[in-house]
Amino acid sequence: MSEIVEETLFEFPCEFPIKAMGKHSGELEITVIEIVSRHAPDTHNHQVKSKPSKDGNYLAVTITIVATSKQQLDAIYQDLVDHPHILYAL
Repeated sequence: MSEIVEETLFEFPCEFPIKAMGKHSGELEITVIEIVSRHAPDTHNHQVKSKPSKDGNYLAVTITIVATSKQQLDAIYQDLVDHPHILYAL
């Protein structure tokens, strides 16, 4: 049986910042934290940074996690972009 190995530039585990952006609302930061925490349960509030846009209409939320695999990162990004309040995920 052959083994499929996905190539990645990262060596896991590693610290990895995940950024999600959307309309500035009281729920956006909580939503991003909930989504990321599902896949990275060791995430803590001190690892979360939020920054509003110049006019305050949008909010960027960055969470630094200890990523364990490419599959984990793919799942986080998929859940983030599937959520209607999140416009972009980087």
